[in-house]
This record gives sequence, C-alpha cells and structure tokens, in this order.
Amino acid sequence: MRRLRHRRLLTALLAAVLMTLGLQSTAGAQPERAGGAAAEQTLTWTAGDDITKYASVPTTAVAGRATVVFENSAATGNTMGMPHTLTFVTSDPEFNSDVELNILANPDDDQGGRHTAEVTLTPGRYFYHCTIPGHGQMQGILTVAEGGGEDTTAPETSAAVNGTQNSQGQYVGSASVAITATDAGGSGVDRVEYAIGDDGAWQPYTAPVVVDQVGDHTVRYRATDKAGNTAAEKSVSFTVVAPPTNDTTPPDTSATVSGDKDAEGNYLDMATVTVSASDTGSGVNTVEYAVDSGAWQPYTAPVMVHQLGTHTVHYRATDKAGNAAADKSVQFTVVSPPAQDTTAPVTGVSVDGTRNSDGAYVGNARVTVSAVDEGGSGVDRIEYSLDGGPYLAYTAAVTVDRAGSHTVAYRASDKAGNTSQPRTVSFTVVAGGGVPAPNCPEYDERLTVIVGTVDTGVPNRVTNNRCRINELIEDEKEWTSHALFLKHVRTVLDKLLKEGSVDRREVKAIQKAARQSGIGEPGQTQGYRTIFDGTAESLAKWEQVGGGSFALNADGSITSGTTKDGLGMLWFPQRKYGDFSLKLQWRDDAPGTGNANSGVFVRFPWVHDNPEEPRPEWAAIKFGHEIQVFDSPTGDMYKTGSIYGFDRVGLAGAGVTQKGTWNDYEIRVVGQHFSVYRNGVLINEFDNTGGQVFEPPRSDDPGTDGRRFASGYVGLQVHSTTDVVSFRDVRIKEL
Repeated sequence: MRRLRHRRLLTALLAAVLMTLGLQSTAGAQPERAGGAAAEQTLTWTAGDDITKYASVPTTAVAGRATVVFENSAATGNTMGMPHTLTFVTSDPEFNSDVELNILANPDDDQGGRHTAEVTLTPGRYFYHCTIPGHGQMQGILTVAEGGGEDTTAPETSAAVNGTQNSQGQYVGSASVAITATDAGGSGVDRVEYAIGDDGAWQPYTAPVVVDQVGDHTVRYRATDKAGNTAAEKSVSFTVVAPPTNDTTPPDTSATVSGDKDAEGNYLDMATVTVSASDTGSGVNTVEYAVDSGAWQPYTAPVMVHQLGTHTVHYRATDKAGNAAADKSVQFTVVSPPAQDTTAPVTGVSVDGTRNSDGAYVGNARVTVSAVDEGGSGVDRIEYSLDGGPYLAYTAAVTVDRAGSHTVAYRASDKAGNTSQPRTVSFTVVAGGGVPAPNCPEYDERLTVIVGTVDTGVPNRVTNNRCRINELIEDEKEWTSHALFLKHVRTVLDKLLKEGSVDRREVKAIQKAARQSGIGEPGQTQGYRTIFDGTAESLAKWEQVGGGSFALNADGSITSGTTKDGLGMLWFPQRKYGDFSLKLQWRDDAPGTGNANSGVFVRFPWVHDNPEEPRPEWAAIKFGHEIQVFDSPTGDMYKTGSIYGFDRVGLAGAGVTQKGTWNDYEIRVVGQHFSVYRNGVLINEFDNTGGQVFEPPRSDDPGTDGRRFASGYVGLQVHSTTDVVSFRDVRIKEL
C-alpha cells in the first residue's frame, strides 16, 4: 500500500510540474464537441516498463478526424507504476504543428492508465515523443496521407549493376549496385532498403552498394511510400572475380579467447573467440569458423560460446586470389560460475597517535582500516576518503598530519562486487595548539609524487611548511620553458632535502620524472594535465558505473559497448574541477549505418552513496551536464555539441566528419558559461543562468533557478553495444 501511495504521489508531482510549464498532463488536447460526428479512425499508442520505446505505435493514418488512445497500464505491460507521456511536437518546422497533444498516463491514475483524445489530422508528418526525463528514445513519426484519394499504389523500383566486366560478364574487383524508386501513388517514396544474400538483414539504402567479396552475390531491394505501401521484393545477381594477380600466399590468421576465468583457467559461463585475418597480396576475401564438429559459417563478429564443457573453435580464411589458409583452432573449457557471493565485507577501523588532554592527536593521527569477507569470494579492495574527497585505494595505514578536524570514510568490496556501506571515523589533529591552514601553491592529495604524467613512487608526504611535495612541484602551472621548470624543481628539492622531507634517492627519482615530463617544452600543451593517456595504468584511475563498459585498444584509445551492453559511465574520481578546459578526441565507431550516441559528463557530484539518486550513473545525468556526441541527422533532437536537456544545436557548426574519423573536442566551462568547440570551431555557447531549466523540466534539478553545481567530476558515457564510440587523449586544465 505504501508503494502504491508513493507511485500516486510521484504521478501527482510530475503532473503538477508538466502543467506548470504549459504541458497538459491529461488527455483532451482537442475534445470532441457535444453532438459531433464520431472520429473516422482510432490510433493507439501503448507503453510498459521499458523507457526506451513505446510498446506499440501507429505509423500511418489518413487526414481527418481521429481518436487517439494512449494506454500505459498493467494490461500493456507496466508492472512498475512507471509514468509515461505521449507528446506531439509543435515547435519543429520539419513536422506538422497543428495538433497540441500532451497526455500523462500512469497505471495508478483515475483512468487506470488509459486516456483518449479527439484530434483532426492534416496531410504530412507528426513527430511525437515522451517528455519525461530519461525517456529520450521513446519517439517516432506518424505519416498522414491525403483523405479520400488514398494512395494504395506501391513504388516502382529498379536496380543497375555497374563495374568493370570481363568477357564472361563477371565483375572484376568489385560491383556497385545502384537502386532507384519512384512513387506514382502520390504520397512519395519514404524509404528504400536493400539486403545482401538470401539471409542478409534489410538496411537503409543511401548510396550505391559496393560488393568487393569474390564470389556469386544477390542483392535484394524494396521501397515503401509515405502511405505505407511496400513494393514487392526484387533482386539482381552477379559474380565478382579477383583482378589478375601473382598472389600465391594465403592469408595470415590468428584467434584469441577472452572472458572471465577461474583459478584453473576455465572460462566462467562464456568464452568469446575473436578471429583476425590479414593478407598483403590480393586481400582477405572470406573468414570462416566452426564450433566443435559443427558446419563452417561466415565469421562476421566475435564468437560467443555459452555451452558448458570443452570446446574447439576452428577457423580459416581465403584471399581474393583463391589462396586458402590452413585450418587452425583454439581449445578452451567453459564451466558454471561459482555460487554467487551476495554478502559485503565487514570493515573495522582504529586511530592511533599521541593525544592531548582534549583528546586531539598531536602532530598526526594514524588510521588503520581492516576488512574480512564472509561471503566466500574474498576481499578485493579497501578504499578510504579523507574529508569528503574521492575514494582512494587503501594499501597501508593513512597518516593525517594537517591540523584541524578530519573525517575518514572507509568501505570494502569483495571479488563478487559487493561493497559495504561506508562508515566513518572523526578526530582532530593539533600542532602546538591549533595551526592555520597552509598557503600552498596547489591542492594535490595524491598518494605519490607525480610530475606531469610520470609517477615517481615517492610518497606525497606533507613537508615542514605543511604543504605536500606535489603541491610544491607546481606541475600544473604554465611554464615558459622546460629549463625554467627544472630549475624550479631543483630549488624545491634542495630545500626539502635540507629539511629532511626527502632523501637523496627520492630527489633523483623526482628529478628524473621532471626531465621525462617535458613540461615547458615547445609544443607541450601548457597547463593541461593528461587524465587518460592510453595506458592501462591511466585507465585504472577511472571507474565504470552502471551498465556497459569501455575496452582499452592497442592504439591507446578506449571503445564503448564492445563487450557489455547497457547505459553507464566511465568517470574520473580522482579530483573535482570547477572552471576548466577539457580536451579530448572522439570517433564514431557505430556498426553498420548507425551513429554513435554518447556524451561527456561534467560538474556532477560524487556518484556513490548519493541519498537523492542511489544509481551511480544517474547522478551525472540528474545533477551534472552532458555535452552530447551524436552525429545522426535523425533520431534524438540533441546533436553533437548540445547541452543535453538544456540547449539544442544542429549539425551545421564545424560540420560532420566521416565515421571512423577522429574529432577534436574542447569543453570550456567558466562560471555557468559553457563553450563547446569541435575541430577548433566554436559550435555552441550556453549560459545556464537566469532561470534556465531542462527541456522538458526535471523536478529533481538541484538548482532553484536552473543553476547546476559550480564544481564536480568528469565522465564519459557508454550508451549501448550499437552506439559505439571511441575516446583518447583526455586532458584537463583548471582555469
């Protein structure tokens, strides 16, 4: 009963917000007049638990009166009480704007989640979507044909095969298939599609289809008009042969097996086999694989083997000259994962040191954290946070030697992923009775001395002037020359050596790191700190939360959604940033003809243990800003450079680079002013002041007038296994 009341309260609050901003929360955009004629057609939308798409939608209609039915109930699959809306957009010049319809439906409302409205449709297209935050992909287009003279004639289609042919009519090297479609029915061609082979999936046709694989081929094609009439499938068949060549060397092939393994090397639940082939002569034509004694199949993507037992995956390749590589194979064993550990570790803490009569620790306090795991998987890591800072890896007792009141939070995670609830211990450190905060050049609480990106391994201890060594090095300052920076480092180290804060071995290690850092050299990006440099060590400082994952590539980039599906975020928990310039490079690697959908999150709070949003990946969505990465001309209204939910921009700006091409991205944030640069061109400026709010508004926006946080963390979004994007060379400079 409490849960039901909570759902109804949530629905009421959401309805109030929508109505305050001019969005009708119930049906009735164009109510039927008393005594009016009944609508000529009924159009039904349904919704359920899914927040990425409506459960069912109409795609076509005819001009005239219509009854719109929007149902979001238990009968249509809603088991969670999730509210949804159906909203017709009236502000986009590409679509009809004569129907104002905003319906909020919830299984617990007074209509049981089923609402109706009478509308009058005109010929053209209507764009509709859900206005509730997080439901951005629930959208579509309704195409309305002329009433009366309804188009019932499918388009006419044809195809032509082009290329260099030999005397037998075979195409040498490649063939290009050009498809044309015309519609005599009046509504016009809506889309053209093609598929390669008898079993190939249908794909949107946008340009001539190039086929360069040697062999016999069939390209199927069809077209659909705006009234929904689809032409009968047609096809063209042809043969591609290799150009004359002296290539007699077969391709080189190899395969790797990946997945989670137990101590004996067996793969838990699943093994993934990735096959690669290369040919320096005529080029690879086909790659095939077979699992155990199964038939050979075309290799198009990594092979996932789930069946328990010992398996052999065979693989081979052939080049375009007909040279076949010898069959090879990899063998492995898949076993069931052990019983799941669902019990988090138990943590403990002790604080040691000399205490005065007030109970304060004199000089320093030594904090020791312990953890034991009774769930069976074992303790994986212990983390601590000093005075509300980021959680850091706990490897040894933490010495706190700055005067003042301190709080250390601590937690532990086991190897099954269970994390204990954070606990805290508070204490006070004094030095001769109360010492003011030190005036240090920078604030840098990292555990070791790091110069630029070079980690010396020297403890980043507090020196006699109560500043840490990293803070005195000032490696984030803009230096006019490398020599000047090295002179400064020598001066600092001479003083620290004299006072006994470092020894000679540590001095040599820090000086070597300073020389290797290149800080101040010509061409060096001054003032920027690299927070991801393409190494595993650099990536280990980031944390993945939510769904999805990022994979580290051999070229020093990371790619989203290659091994794990879902919406999530890779974030950098080492430091918060206020005003800054963030630079990185991104590349659209989405499969097929789709486009990557990702983004860069900035200025969001610590994602764990947030009482207002327990889902870590949603803390960034709700309380930060997402700078969009999305180059598709259709779909989501927020394109590359948009401040998601706040400020939309199109794809004009710096233009859209070809998929697979690296883009330079700079996000500059000063106060509440955002500037977004793509490939050196300013494509968006946005001031988040003066009551700027979400589009549509979010009731959980923490700012009373639309402002967001003045500082926070940065992160990279993973959307799904189809919205694949790569990032590299992530740098940040505090302004």
